[in-house]
Amino acid sequence: MKVAIIHYWLVTMRGGERVIEALLDLYPDADVFTHVVDPAAISPRIAARLKGTTFINRIPGARRFYQRLLPLMPLALERLDLSGYDLVISSEGGPTKGVLAPADALHVCYCHSPMRYVWVIPEGYLAELPALVRPLAAWMLHRLRIWDVTTVPRVDHFIANSQTVARRIRRYWGRDSVVVHPPVDIDKFSVDADGPGDAYLFISQLVSYKRADIAVRAFAGTGRKLLVAGEGPEEAALRRTASGNVQFLGRVSDAELAGLYARCRALVFCAEEDFGIVPLEAMASGRPVIAFGRGGARDTVVDGVTGLFFHAQTAESLRTALDRFEDMESRFDPAAIRRHAESFSSSRFTRELGSLVQSWMAENAAGSRADQ
Repeated sequence: MKVAIIHYWLVTMRGGERVIEALLDLYPDADVFTHVVDPAAISPRIAARLKGTTFINRIPGARRFYQRLLPLMPLALERLDLSGYDLVISSEGGPTKGVLAPADALHVCYCHSPMRYVWVIPEGYLAELPALVRPLAAWMLHRLRIWDVTTVPRVDHFIANSQTVARRIRRYWGRDSVVVHPPVDIDKFSVDADGPGDAYLFISQLVSYKRADIAVRAFAGTGRKLLVAGEGPEEAALRRTASGNVQFLGRVSDAELAGLYARCRALVFCAEEDFGIVPLEAMASGRPVIAFGRGGARDTVVDGVTGLFFHAQTAESLRTALDRFEDMESRFDPAAIRRHAESFSSSRFTRELGSLVQSWMAENAAGSRADQ
């Protein structure tokens, strides 16, 4: 069986790229295609299976400004030659599901989210652009929404990475989907036998939608310690507003991150994510998560067992949750939290997704025989 995996862009190693690695566990001979790639930023394993890129990759500055080239990606995507492939898996989070798969191939879309720039946060995408081009960009987003809807029939089956994304697929594309949660490398993390330290942890890229500002404000004027790991365009403003009990660590290594998770009092998670790997990494370390109660965190955090929810993206709501957490902190069992995280392992992902694809391939083959 000849397999093609289409990923939106390969310029970092985050959750979407870990899904590609897990797909390569399942289909080690698969060919990977993408719009733009930074070879230095991806794993050797993905690089070894990279078959081709669209013309986006040849545009000067594409590695840095690829998001601004979003309007060109549908055209670029449709020029990929996938003839001869039996199975096409599009990893959707940017334009990939609109690829032109062979007529007799099975096309499965693993959806991280319908394009956030187009459907979920179009105002954020426009705000990053110079004011003079925003009207044209808004029109292009309108055209992208039309293209995105009209390409839905090109997909045979949708898999969503969370219940939140399944609802978006139903709302924006009018299709049902099966939820298969992304893989988490549980074995990279462990419970610290000495127990946690006295500091809470916030770990994220410091960009606006991650809402680090909520955590910084919630800890201001309290005796609680907060460690902020990560960097990004919001960092300077956050440092200016932070009080002395908030410490910024910048970018940390994987080994340092594992130690921070294992020794934190609890992870603070303020974003509304499509899924969110970070809470599960903290739980794999036996630490509870205090999360905003919308988005993918609803799939992973069990309120009162593996963490707590706060229900408004405000500092006041987070402070209330922190008070509640400290009242019941001793009830959280690190071993039970770790066991819960293990149910999101990489082996579970490949088992569930592989079983689905196998059954759909059998149906597709039976349909092809019936047509002959």
